[in-house]
Amino acid sequence: MIVGMQLPGRTRDEVEASLDELTSLLETAGGEVVDRVTQRRDAPDPATYIGRGKVEQLRELVAAHGADALVFDDELAPAQQRTIEEIVRQKVLDRTIVILDIFAQHATSKEGKAQVELAQLTYLLPRLRGWGEALSRQAGGRAAGGVGIGGRGPGETQLEVDRRRIMRRVAKLRRDLDDFARIRATKSAERERRRTQVVALVGYTNAGKSSLLNRLTGADVLVEDKLFATLDATVRRLPLEDGRNVVLTDTVGFVRKLPHGLVEAFKSTLEQSAEADLLLHVVDAAHEEAAAQIAAVEEVLEEIGADRVPQQLVFNKIDRADPEDLDALVRTVKVERHDDPVLVSAWTGEGLDALMDRIGTRLPVERYRVSAQVPYERQDLVALAHRRGQVIDEEHGDRGTHLVADLDEDVVLALRGYLDEDPLADEPEAWELPDEDAVGADTSEGAASEGVVADADRADGDDAAGGRR
Repeated sequence: MIVGMQLPGRTRDEVEASLDELTSLLETAGGEVVDRVTQRRDAPDPATYIGRGKVEQLRELVAAHGADALVFDDELAPAQQRTIEEIVRQKVLDRTIVILDIFAQHATSKEGKAQVELAQLTYLLPRLRGWGEALSRQAGGRAAGGVGIGGRGPGETQLEVDRRRIMRRVAKLRRDLDDFARIRATKSAERERRRTQVVALVGYTNAGKSSLLNRLTGADVLVEDKLFATLDATVRRLPLEDGRNVVLTDTVGFVRKLPHGLVEAFKSTLEQSAEADLLLHVVDAAHEEAAAQIAAVEEVLEEIGADRVPQQLVFNKIDRADPEDLDALVRTVKVERHDDPVLVSAWTGEGLDALMDRIGTRLPVERYRVSAQVPYERQDLVALAHRRGQVIDEEHGDRGTHLVADLDEDVVLALRGYLDEDPLADEPEAWELPDEDAVGADTSEGAASEGVVADADRADGDDAAGGRR
């Protein structure tokens, strides 16, 4: 059975929508909802959250339905949870522990498992309580009337032993997560050193972020019609139409009332969004609560400091959305948020070209206009300029190909020995071309061959430039 509270400032529809989402969460966790109960109050009851009379009513309903758990839509205080359990005589849960259970089922990487365990233990620590002999004092020997020497004081309860064990485990998990964060920071610094731009997919859970990642990059990330189907961050290379290669990352989805402990545990992962050059805020346009979901995501982005990153709304699942509702949602976003959303369907591929154009437009471009005379035996560099930049003019003469092009710094370096004028002459250091380790896995044949050619180009270009790297 699920229980919701209608407090001042919340409408009945908002409460029902939140309970619908809780039902989806429980189904994802493997549970079945048999009934729902709502209570309207001016403020939660400090002892029982919904009032003792309502709890007595719930005990009868739980017995009548044969329910084995009572799940509240809001996080309960440890004392409230214990009091309700004593009255109802059934397990009492809240939204937080349900979300944590789903995360525990879906975590696959070492970091993801550590983050989930840390959130679970942080939630469990204030809720530890003993029953029966678990609270008995430890004593040794038969002295002092059978109590044992040193056993006549308060002693140490099993509860205290458990609490100390959990605190040691929490400290170990925090150290492990700090190590993971340092590794991620090193990779992020390497991408920054190589001038690699990052686009992050953010959005409500089940909005279709993984499907969109698969469509845009050809990846094979798990896609399921479930809440929090994927937790671990995924990084893939995304080539743009203007020749730039950027990094596309997929992060954990958000949800209303996302537990604060979960945000803290996943903060190192979520903070990747704050370091991105552009956020693609993916919205399920077919969901009736799309506007509320947008607000919930922006609340979490603000909490992790990602609200200052440029953001592009992407309305996904337009193939399933009602046209009139979609038009109304687009008008609302344009008026209230002054944003022009891109309409796409990751399922059918509709609108993806427009999305790629918008990404290229929204990302800042740092390029150099160069003029170069490339000999015919180095036509691979001409091909590189076409592939990685924008060629303005190209003429074939007796001595080779004359190019005028807008190029990234790394391509300029490859052409350095043939430039009419070096725009990087004052640069203290030159950078290498991005490799697969710096921007994530991309196992396509074309990407692999491009990496080989680029490495060869760079080596030859360095020789021509006097060996400077």
